[in-house]
Amino acid sequence: MSSLPPIFDGMGQAMKYMAEHQRVIAENIANNETPGFKARTVDAPDFSSLVSQYGVAGTPRVSRPKVELSSGMAALGARPPLAGSHVVLDGDTTETKPDGNNVTLEDQLLTLGQVQADFAAMTNLYRKQMGLMKTALGRG
Repeated sequence: MSSLPPIFDGMGQAMKYMAEHQRVIAENIANNETPGFKARTVDAPDFSSLVSQYGVAGTPRVSRPKVELSSGMAALGARPPLAGSHVVLDGDTTETKPDGNNVTLEDQLLTLGQVQADFAAMTNLYRKQMGLMKTALGRG
């Protein structure tokens, strides 16, 4: 278990998620003209482990549902996610080009702007939490 409060673990997970999301968006933009390329995104992080440690016997806990690929889903063309990867096909695309590519630069840039704003907010939150910790220790 970490010696830091759980909020720092959560902020760390969120920042790693945003960095990975930014990398995937950059790949989407780089493959904007690649025939057949499908836009990808990153699954949101699972913060249930941060909440579950406070669960008491008999109280509900937060958990992320596990989706397994059935034979019917596979028959329709669904593919299982890569092991250990949180990168998935983006189901929220606005158009598909005649060559099968569904990357739209406008959508990618809007998403990138949101990731940037979220990262700035998380960095600010981290800075404020560190200031509170320093104040509590008498060093601020």
